[in-house]
Amino acid sequence: MANSNYDLRKMEKKLKKYLDHHRMVHTRGVMYTAACLGMAHDCDLEQCQTAGLLHDCAKCIPDSKKLRLCAKNHIDMTDYEMRHPFILHAKLGAWVARRKYDVQDPEILNAITCHTTGKKAMTDLEKIIYIADYIEPGRTKAPRLDLVRKTAFEDLDEAMYMILSDTLQYLRRGNREIDLITESAFAYYCNLHNQK
Repeated sequence: MANSNYDLRKMEKKLKKYLDHHRMVHTRGVMYTAACLGMAHDCDLEQCQTAGLLHDCAKCIPDSKKLRLCAKNHIDMTDYEMRHPFILHAKLGAWVARRKYDVQDPEILNAITCHTTGKKAMTDLEKIIYIADYIEPGRTKAPRLDLVRKTAFEDLDEAMYMILSDTLQYLRRGNREIDLITESAFAYYCNLHNQK
């Protein structure tokens, strides 16, 4: 349940001190896209906007500091995350949202935590933040983006399948290491896709 006392304008003003201009533009795009998806899928708008606004709140922290902060604050890190610390902005972002922005809603914090890797059996809010991060208006390079955007407003699970499929194809083409959590998320949403 969302806390109706969240002051998004106050949060945004504070956030602007920690994000560069490009990241702030992206963040606003995610917040507004998440709100639109929330309207389409009957999800709490304040949760959508708050999670969208804060999803990248730890993004501009240098990777070495991300590792130090996670270790210091007992935030579990996988071997993959230790090899690719840029991805830790999601887990660390949930910690920052709780400590620095006083967000106590576990649904919002979970949506921030899994917005980069996805996971199996995500809640609607988690899916909305993951998808909004991918389709916000500033994004232009992903394949079949117009179709993914249209699908997102009709079927969150199908949009998850499409995004995860395209993401894994992109990573494999570049011979990049793939997080096991993302692979298991794809297997889960691929199974849902195949059942339709």
